[in-house]
Amino acid sequence: MVSIALEKQQSALLAEKIDDILDQLITVEGNPFSVPTSTPIELVDNDQLEAVQEQFRTGAMSLGWDPTTAQVVIEAYPIADVDADADDESLDEDGANEPDEMLLVRMPVGTARAFAKRTREIVGAGRPTCPLCGYPIDADGHTCTLPEL
Repeated sequence: MVSIALEKQQSALLAEKIDDILDQLITVEGNPFSVPTSTPIELVDNDQLEAVQEQFRTGAMSLGWDPTTAQVVIEAYPIADVDADADDESLDEDGANEPDEMLLVRMPVGTARAFAKRTREIVGAGRPTCPLCGYPIDADGHTCTLPEL
């Protein structure tokens, strides 16, 4: 299992754009990719999320459709470390920066619909806020720093 971190806004936008792609594909005459209008019941995921160590925090992402495999394709790249890039840039033959790591995910249409639904639910649930400082409480604890009066 591989885990990466995304900001709440990135997650919400990713779910929205996945649904946009799937909704556009439904309009193709005859729905040749068998895109479901909602999450197939067998793919509904209500399991508790596991706490995992993330491989990286996501910066740039790309989202696409591969018609040859009928899959939604997501590429996630880590946030670039500007200081490290200045010291040891790795350039490919075109002179462009090549990322050190990247996560590639390919999802069939039903799984993509389920992923988008689950992502919207998680983003919508949010994290509870601290009654003292008003900041979100992380799953692994919260150190509250009250403002000085």
